[in-house]
Amino acid sequence: MVDTFAASDPWRGHDAGMLLIALFVAATTFMALATYLGSRLAPETRRRYTPPRVLRDMSLLAIAAAVALYVWGLLHIVLVDEQEQAEECELRRPEGIPSLVGRRGDFFPLRAVCEGSNGQDYTILVPDYITPSHAALLTLAALCAAASAALHRRRHVTPDPGPDGHRTSHPAGR
Repeated sequence: MVDTFAASDPWRGHDAGMLLIALFVAATTFMALATYLGSRLAPETRRRYTPPRVLRDMSLLAIAAAVALYVWGLLHIVLVDEQEQAEECELRRPEGIPSLVGRRGDFFPLRAVCEGSNGQDYTILVPDYITPSHAALLTLAALCAAASAALHRRRHVTPDPGPDGHRTSHPAGR
């Protein structure tokens, strides 16, 4: 019996086992983030909000949205079998690509790619907005996390006059 998913197979697409593992991990991560962020809406928690905490939670919210989009993209791939993927490659083949020579699946960025005989390739199944949205959301998450860390650090560093009378910064409580 010939292994149709060998590494040398140009029609390999995404590995079904890896797709299911990625879907499980992403869905579990989303649920954990959603549960945590939901807990932050309790009245007693909201009263203790500070700017660093708000920025931290905004960062986590952006990550949760990126993970939700990833799950959405994975579902587009998981719910389509190999034959339907091949048909989709043929249906979406742009003019100028004489024939198809392969198909591959990438997890980062998430995409299913059809490869043309002239070296061009094009994506199918995963909506076009997924990758740019990931980039924007993860950039927003990084900026919010950095701002939160900076505000947290500044808040916990108090000015202290040094021996020569000039103000220097020392961590609070030292």
